[in-house]
Amino acid sequence: MKDKQFTSRLALENVSHGYGPVAVLNDLSLVVNPGEIVVLVGPSGCGKTTLLNVLSGHIKPVSGSIVREGIIRMVYQQDGLFPWLTVAENISMGLRSTNDAVPGEHELAELIKLIRLEGFENNYPHQLSGGMRQRVELARVLAGDSDILLMDEPFSALDYQARLRMRQELIRLLAERPRTVVFVTHDIEEAAQLADRVLVLSNRPATICRELHITARKPRGLTDPSVIHAMEEILNELGLNSPDNTSNHDGKGV
Repeated sequence: MKDKQFTSRLALENVSHGYGPVAVLNDLSLVVNPGEIVVLVGPSGCGKTTLLNVLSGHIKPVSGSIVREGIIRMVYQQDGLFPWLTVAENISMGLRSTNDAVPGEHELAELIKLIRLEGFENNYPHQLSGGMRQRVELARVLAGDSDILLMDEPFSALDYQARLRMRQELIRLLAERPRTVVFVTHDIEEAAQLADRVLVLSNRPATICRELHITARKPRGLTDPSVIHAMEEILNELGLNSPDNTSNHDGKGV
């Protein structure tokens, strides 16, 4: 894969949004630096997905200003694969957005290997499990010529071991093909392993109640002191780090 040189800008200033009488985002300001992985965590229903949709431009906020510079692509909890295309053809749709005249077969093979679906190149989405489909979606969105990735719990359909592997593979791929990333997750462990910066959102209407910088090199193991410390800090901020409110084995604290 080729290194990508880019300058992206993504920023919100004093953004508020709601649905009718329900306030969802409250006076929220955020700057995402080029090449940074910002992970959003917070209580269920606090507005994390709404914030992604505001960042993408799919939703126009009630108030505030937004700066977007660069090509934005999104990955949702539910995949958006074309059911009439094979695994290889779906991923190739992402490769078609590159500057190469013809998408490289080597690059396609590398992406299929990345998501551990060798031998499934000619299968259709209905022949795959939910987790396998989500891996194809991830490969497709990372294959393209984007600058900014907005990712809404992309690994949530995978089992625990598969999520661990995909975190490592995502970090490896981003090292080879840099992108600016805003990543939503309920998984505290996932946030601590992936993020350069974790933003903890409050209950709705959401504001940023804690900003946690994690400077340790990636990939990070589960027992890395920086991961353990970050998890403790996030859980403390969410009020979950107590004998009565402990996270389960897969790191899902909210």
